[in-house]
Amino acid sequence: MKDPVPDAAQLKVTNLGERRFPSPLGTLFEQEANAHVFYTDEARIVADHSLTSILSYGDSGLNLPCFEIAGPRSKIYFEPAKTVCAVVTCGGLCPGLNDVIRSIVLQAHYRYGVESILGIRYGFEGLNPSYGHETISLTPEFVTSLHTFGGTVLGTSRGPQDVKVMVDRLAELGVKALFVIGGDGSQRGGLSIFREAQSRGMELAVVGIPKTIDNDMIFMDKSFGFETAVAAAVEAINAGHTEARGSRHGVGLVKLMGRHSGYIASFSAIASGEVNCVLIPEVPFVLEGEHGLLEFIYRRVVSRGHAVISVAEGAGQELLNSSGGTDASGNRRLGDIGIFLRGKIEEYFTRRNTELNLKYIDPSYLIRGVPASTNDRVYCLRLGQAAVHAAMAGKTGIVVARWHGTYVHLPTAVATSARRTVDPTKDVWLAVLESTGQPSRFF
Repeated sequence: MKDPVPDAAQLKVTNLGERRFPSPLGTLFEQEANAHVFYTDEARIVADHSLTSILSYGDSGLNLPCFEIAGPRSKIYFEPAKTVCAVVTCGGLCPGLNDVIRSIVLQAHYRYGVESILGIRYGFEGLNPSYGHETISLTPEFVTSLHTFGGTVLGTSRGPQDVKVMVDRLAELGVKALFVIGGDGSQRGGLSIFREAQSRGMELAVVGIPKTIDNDMIFMDKSFGFETAVAAAVEAINAGHTEARGSRHGVGLVKLMGRHSGYIASFSAIASGEVNCVLIPEVPFVLEGEHGLLEFIYRRVVSRGHAVISVAEGAGQELLNSSGGTDASGNRRLGDIGIFLRGKIEEYFTRRNTELNLKYIDPSYLIRGVPASTNDRVYCLRLGQAAVHAAMAGKTGIVVARWHGTYVHLPTAVATSARRTVDPTKDVWLAVLESTGQPSRFF
């Protein structure tokens, strides 16, 4: 799906006020042989895919929808020595969380001279005193080796908390900059905090670092941890392929993450080259009939001796009798498509009096908890740095993201307004079809 293009007014970034303090980075840049240039708020990158290029707007008169480019400003809003920062991680685990925490702490402490950085425990619960979670003092010594571990040192939780209670707690702690690391639900929570603080006239910069292992947030090249997740998913697929080839009429069925978007299932199938069928939420399918999924699997196994199937967790939900309801994050509870398909495939082979050796693999939690890959570590570092630059400049109500290779400030309301999905008419899905040899649809 192509990201929708908001209008220019929607992309306007909120600033807390006039920036009066010279950036400490000025001294650092002056020491370099080729002095780094500070960014201005007028530097933009076009939001539309078809027009993307970096533009500097001054007297040009152009008014295309554009993102403000992220990076250090020559003057900043907060006086670093008197600024208290806080970091919170929310939602499900994802590779790279600790890397982002570490980047924020090192950037704020060493580059800006911030002396007090608080870690909020267990997501937004940590901003509700009734839970009794104490804050952690995040020092360079504390975070020095965080990037070698998966998960989040701060802990996490799902679900919202009373926004007035959270803002009261931030005021009590003296927090001036809050960094929210989480997915669309978490960023909506950050947006609520921003709006509540704004209504009180409170000096609080709320900056989000988007986290979604499914890679489904709009207006960003990719989400951090996605590349690591794909690599781990490929290992699971390879195991499923080995199991399938090792048995007569073997089938490896691998269920991967992807509630609404099939990016992990699609990219890992392309990368592995061993998958014969990919099922994603964006492409409905039927089970029975001459052109149905079960007959396709049957013919593949009988003719080639084995098959590997990759299914995203949100695929085929229309075929299930889901219990309904929502989880703590407000997400619709999904039926287990992996278990469902395993039963249907076994039943179909039994009806055809054909031997079947099916191995079912669900590596979801193994994938979520692994440390970030090298490329993801670089990405997390850059996102953390961009977030600190934004907060110290007094930017608020935004997330930082990378858009066509450029780091940008994106208003949180825009970032959470839609979800990116795999377009069945575009190149990613075409690459899947070419890699697997499966038909474009099962009907």
